[in-house]
Amino acid sequence: MRAAESLTDRRDQIAIITAESSTFPDMQQFLAPTFTARLAQTEKNIQEAVDDPELSAILMDLDNTGADTSDALRLLRDIRESRNDLVLVAITRSNSRSLPLKASQAGADDFFLAPLDFQELQIVLARAIEKRSLQLQGQRLVEQAESKNAFCGVIGGSEAMQRVYQAVQAVADSSTTVIVRGESGTGKELIARAIVESGNRRNQAYVCVNCSAIPESLIESELFGYEKGAFTGADGSKPGLVESAHGGTLFLDEITTLDHSLQSKLLRVLQEHTVQRIGGRSAKRIDFRLIAATNDDLEQLVRQGRFREDLYYRINVVPIFVPPLRDRNGDLPLLVDHFLRIYCSANNKPLKQLEPEALEIMEEYSWPGNVRELENIVQRLVLMSGSGNIKATHLPQQLLYSSNASQEAILIPEEGVDFDAEMERIELAYLTAALRRTQGRKTAAAALLRIDPQRMKYLCRRRKVDAEGQ
Repeated sequence: MRAAESLTDRRDQIAIITAESSTFPDMQQFLAPTFTARLAQTEKNIQEAVDDPELSAILMDLDNTGADTSDALRLLRDIRESRNDLVLVAITRSNSRSLPLKASQAGADDFFLAPLDFQELQIVLARAIEKRSLQLQGQRLVEQAESKNAFCGVIGGSEAMQRVYQAVQAVADSSTTVIVRGESGTGKELIARAIVESGNRRNQAYVCVNCSAIPESLIESELFGYEKGAFTGADGSKPGLVESAHGGTLFLDEITTLDHSLQSKLLRVLQEHTVQRIGGRSAKRIDFRLIAATNDDLEQLVRQGRFREDLYYRINVVPIFVPPLRDRNGDLPLLVDHFLRIYCSANNKPLKQLEPEALEIMEEYSWPGNVRELENIVQRLVLMSGSGNIKATHLPQQLLYSSNASQEAILIPEEGVDFDAEMERIELAYLTAALRRTQGRKTAAAALLRIDPQRMKYLCRRRKVDAEGQ
């Protein structure tokens, strides 16, 4: 009774698109207990219906919309692109086998052949609208959760990341040099972008340079530019990346890979805010903000003489430390969900979910490769897992071996274990290994196992271990 009442209480608004107005009264009458229906015949009527935020669904008569079926399918596709929240139902009298597939590809949620079974149509339509409403509600909740646990594209709501966000906001509008520090794969470049997007240079040039990726023979000319004839092959003048960042931000990733001569030249650029191209006779004034990044221990490099001390003090004005993933308590489920949605969407796969046991194993793992390693593994799981639920057995071996939960599963499988037999096997393995290590000398093997020599002899007789043969 409650189900019937919920159907009759609902008065979702629907539009019926057809040029055959004579069929509308019957459809309106049969659907009236559940829906408020309107007729959309003209282009203006259709547009008004699509623009109505209260509209829940559209029924489209493919046979009587536009000049032919291809026109109707084109309109169906256009409506789907503009209103993903609507339930779209295609109706036809044609027995064409390809038409249902074409309608589905155009965006139809369901397909009906005329003459219609109005009772079935009413039930299917009501359920589809309810399902779409729940999907949209769930999507809104996910977006709200993400907005609380994200900052300029960086995902994470842990205390450690909140401190990073506060530091980013504190320096965003200044021109102070910032050094972003942290282990490889923690997302230092994302933090640099967050600084730019949060600051007053967001609409200016942003030049990103991975210093370790440019060959040593080219990096000076790439950074500082050159004039025509400065060296063999310099057929024209070219501005450097520092010059290209004028008015904006220069991000130097892996800055510690620069050699001493380039460190010296960079120091001069930072001190004087001018840059001189290779082969140039004059310096050009440059206004830019420097953000650098490294996963090295800068202080140790300075002590070893591998990084200039004066450049260290010049760039280490505001250090921002990006925490490793293992120190970001509670962020892993957020990141997993984020990457699942990205890679399921990118590969046209239904959204997959991680089973609790799999998530527990992932949370116990130390993640030496940090967020980059996590992203790569989630991408692999999306591609390689055939089912919608990702189980513990789908996880890579390095995660399983490092997990306490998986160790328990290995020690005690679901079918149980013969404890006495396992203990005998382990005892035999230790006895054999100790005797092999000591070339069959039982006294030495007993010392290695920290047991009495008499007990060693007894165990060898009991387990039938031949010391002479070891």
